[in-house]
Amino acid sequence: MTGWLDGLERLAETRSKAGLTRQLRPRPADDSVVDLAGNDYLGLSAHPAVVGASASALRAYGLGATGSRLVRGSTPAHLALESGLATWLGSAAALVFSSGYLANLAAVRSLAGVCDLIVSDAYNHASLIDGCKISGTPTVVAPHNSPSAVATILDAHPGKTAVVVTESVFSVDGDLSPLSSLHSVTSSRGALLLVDDAHALGTLGPGGAGGVVAAGLGGLDDVIVTATLSKSLGGAGGVVAGPAAFIRHLVDTGRTFIYDTALPPAVAAGVSAALPIAQAADDRRALLAARGAQVVSRLGAAGFDVTPPAAGVLSVLTPGPEAALTWAADCRDRGVAVGCFRPPSTPDGTSRLRLTLNAGITEPDFARALDVIVETAP
Repeated sequence: MTGWLDGLERLAETRSKAGLTRQLRPRPADDSVVDLAGNDYLGLSAHPAVVGASASALRAYGLGATGSRLVRGSTPAHLALESGLATWLGSAAALVFSSGYLANLAAVRSLAGVCDLIVSDAYNHASLIDGCKISGTPTVVAPHNSPSAVATILDAHPGKTAVVVTESVFSVDGDLSPLSSLHSVTSSRGALLLVDDAHALGTLGPGGAGGVVAAGLGGLDDVIVTATLSKSLGGAGGVVAGPAAFIRHLVDTGRTFIYDTALPPAVAAGVSAALPIAQAADDRRALLAARGAQVVSRLGAAGFDVTPPAAGVLSVLTPGPEAALTWAADCRDRGVAVGCFRPPSTPDGTSRLRLTLNAGITEPDFARALDVIVETAP
């Protein structure tokens, strides 16, 4: 009767020996660490206007949405958020989900009826990879950030209707996808381009409209954009934006939309309040860029090879998973939270510290955090 539990214990031991055990660490409301691990790039999660709008909706609607969007969960707060996001992204329409993960699953899976080939970047986020798997559509993994490789793959499948799936700013290393070149490849071959703009929305492009708009691809009929609302916008949820016909298709066929309880109205209202603040936050985006340069300079002077970040994400290679764990723990013990990324989160078998920039951190705290990272390095 317990054989399967014994099997789980053996798997846990294997992960532990490889330095791949993960732990939940509750974060108290008064946590005083300098946060270079979260994704609150613009520091909006606790903005008074955002919290106030969320509190008002919480009083009006209660804690949850009480049902899926199609049953009971759709409110004016959701519709206002979708309208605002579509306008910001330059898209004809948008649809909000309860998480960015579910938005990606729906976007990729719902293309199965019209596309018979997926080309997926090797460094794509797990949600995109899972979307490819559950779609049942033949998928070819392309070398990272290589438009020429994508062109070769598409040319090797003549007659196929394909979708090329990528991120704009990649979630681990923080490098930028060559979206303009990718779109030249896809558009010339009749393929679609699906871009996860999670780490670029709010940090790149005019008014923070994201990597797709920055590349001049906003609103094109052959481009679909997904994003999370939990990073620069400081809330939760996800969005898919694109042609109106595709959004209509998602409403009818998107399983993670149809069968999932909706995003709480209080969260939708809070994110709606964050939109205009994020759009006007050029000063915060400039601060992120300056802090990215500061990280590269400080860590570079200490002997680390750090690539200048495209937006708010950068990583530092570590000798292995145990070194990454120890380094992150030592930073935390000295009041600095950093991301610790190990397989399978890292696609190439290496481990990293991931640093995410936050415009809400004071300059003295930020400088101290960089000192701690250097002083605790293995």
